Amino acid sequence: MKRRRSKIERKTPEQIEKMRLAGAVVAETLQKLRAAAVPGISTRELDALAERSIREAGAIPSFKGYHGFPASICASVNDVVVHGIPDDVPLREGDLISIDCGAILAGWHGDSAITVAVGAVPDELAELSRVCEESMWAGIAAAKPGGRLTDISHAIEQAIRANTPASGGKYGIVQDYGGHGIGTEMHQDPHILNYGKPGQGPELLPGVCLAIEPMVTLGRPDTYTMPDDWTVKTTAGGYASHWEHSIAVTEDGPVVLTALPK
Repeated sequence: MKRRRSKIERKTPEQIEKMRLAGAVVAETLQKLRAAAVPGISTRELDALAERSIREAGAIPSFKGYHGFPASICASVNDVVVHGIPDDVPLREGDLISIDCGAILAGWHGDSAITVAVGAVPDELAELSRVCEESMWAGIAAAKPGGRLTDISHAIEQAIRANTPASGGKYGIVQDYGGHGIGTEMHQDPHILNYGKPGQGPELLPGVCLAIEPMVTLGRPDTYTMPDDWTVKTTAGGYASHWEHSIAVTEDGPVVLTALPK
């Protein structure tokens, strides 16, 4: 079978500005969710807050109904890596929750994820989240015009591998999921691995917009999908962290599109 060639869109500055507006809706929503993620609240309540925030901004939750997904956020608690479906189980002190959120504004997508400590969490969980976030920023910094796609992958991997858990071993890098292109669709070419050698893949040209999203685990990174066909958990039960920003490659370097407005 002939392999399909990757088609990577390049956006104009005007289109990137529209994506920045969509990204601001996501950033403001995640800010509200971060503050609300306290012991006793359910992820379903967080989901309702997210949908209300997105719609009040004149946008549409991009996750809700996407291939049948039933909610406006992915709420992934503890050993859930990604795609957790919100439910009525209250969060508990010491939980670690990754919240992935997307919005469509005027036809353009924003997509971002954060990991939040619920109350006081063990130091190793706070460090897991820090390492994952740090690797995301390393990947973003590597998204320079004239570089190659796997420069991002390599930078993420190197940032993770520069750290080791206090309990020993090494952090797991989830291999079955990764970043992606973004624009008038939530998922576009290219797929972005969170590991690999640098200098390979398509050239990073101004106007390319990407969602960069490492997922890091305590212990082995192997995963399985629950019977709901969405919830992805670590096979060994290790906790996971997920961070994500949507960015644009520009002549002046990477620009984060899902940051809070200044």
